[in-house]
Amino acid sequence: MRWITRPGWTGNLLALVAGAITTPALAPLDLWPLAILSIALLYLGLRELTAKQALLRGWLYGLGLFLSGTSWVYVSIHDYGAASLPLAGLLTVGFCGGLGLLFMLSSWVWVRFLRRDHSPLADALAFAALWVAQEGFRAWFLTGFPWLYAGYSQLDAPLAGLAPVGGVWLISLSLALTAALLVNLPRLLANKAQLIAGLILLIAPWIAGLALKDHAWTSSKGEPLSVAAMQGNVEQNLKWDPKALEAQLALYRDMTLAARRTDLIVWPETAVPVLQEYVGGYLQVMNRVATDRQAALITGVPLRQANERGERRYYNALTVLGEGEGTYLKQKLVPFGEYVPLQDVLRGLIEFFDLPMSDFARGPAEQPLLQAKGLRIAPFICYEAVYPEFAASLAARSDLLLTVSNDTWFGTSFGPLQHLQMAQMRALEAGRWMIRATNNGVTALIDPQGRISATIPQFQQATLYGEVQAMEGLTPYLRWRAWPVAISAALLIGVALWQRRRERG
Repeated sequence: MRWITRPGWTGNLLALVAGAITTPALAPLDLWPLAILSIALLYLGLRELTAKQALLRGWLYGLGLFLSGTSWVYVSIHDYGAASLPLAGLLTVGFCGGLGLLFMLSSWVWVRFLRRDHSPLADALAFAALWVAQEGFRAWFLTGFPWLYAGYSQLDAPLAGLAPVGGVWLISLSLALTAALLVNLPRLLANKAQLIAGLILLIAPWIAGLALKDHAWTSSKGEPLSVAAMQGNVEQNLKWDPKALEAQLALYRDMTLAARRTDLIVWPETAVPVLQEYVGGYLQVMNRVATDRQAALITGVPLRQANERGERRYYNALTVLGEGEGTYLKQKLVPFGEYVPLQDVLRGLIEFFDLPMSDFARGPAEQPLLQAKGLRIAPFICYEAVYPEFAASLAARSDLLLTVSNDTWFGTSFGPLQHLQMAQMRALEAGRWMIRATNNGVTALIDPQGRISATIPQFQQATLYGEVQAMEGLTPYLRWRAWPVAISAALLIGVALWQRRRERG
């Protein structure tokens, strides 16, 4: 065991592997105990290191996590960005290595300021607090990359019942605390009081999670609505090709005309792959079709309009036709996919930085929800559904959730299934139905418990039919958001800092 805890290449290599085994804990493999093992190995591996040594070990853990869990970045850059194999590989490793710096920082902070070598219970609590703080920081820093959170592993596992209470944050906190307490059990045996407290803290989240699983925090409102979600399965190489525009417009028109009548018709992100101002006649026709069917049609369509400074900018948007109203401008943009940081430097280097949809502007923070068939719909375009706090802010005002996406960028990787899992968590946190319409999968209807009630296969052109139900009421998470978890974590970290300083005089 000492080779894990002490410095050296064996412990560093294990840290790389420990990070990597988080990925099979998530979708689609869902081997959730590996999430606990992964965190436990990092915690154990930092036990005897100096702060300087912890830098490398933490970075290797993060590198393993993101290399295994976000390998789809390579597909996006190489297959669709026209980067050469060596360059795509270099950029992917650079991306994953950059994200690994966040674990390098948190590992250094842990060893330098928080580790309690002589108090295993306090040590475990402080580590769990720092773990969830690191996940929260990752959701915010440089617009955020809230992917591969440990808590997503519990969507179909015992801790799922905690999601409506404290979101994915509370689940991640519980997993990190479980991992640290399990590692510390031999040390806790030396103190009966700490052992009893440790066992209570170890077992309590799991009992609570099981007890609250399937608890109905919200209630149905009105009659169910029938839904038709269109999955066009348009190849990414054709998506923005002007020569393929007419075929794509005809595709979604014909799929809609051939579909059976429903209350809601949903097309995916940028199903209309041209500025709204250029297809006014087409949208008027589809508006009449939806109105004649007494339906609301929601589609992704980019648009150009003036911002608050009077500048004409491009926006990734959703708009409602037929029996509804509203247009939503996407707020959480994908770096390099929808906007290019340092674009004056990077544009022109490789084709990936010149993609036709990579100059979108961010929509304003205060926007009304979409209205369709008398319901308030919280819209999330693609990447927005992975931000827990952002999603909760819209969900709290809604009757129904909607996310549209174009996951063609992921290829045949785990990416679309990870993305779906995060959408399921948003539905569970909010206690609301979610409609998910995508270009090539996974198109699905998700119930308030985060379960998929209907879906269609990936990589097929098809229409998904089903029913959703408007919901009312707020889960504890929608009411209080992450504040209880954040305050608890801050207090635990503050106490650890104070006690560490007192112990060192």
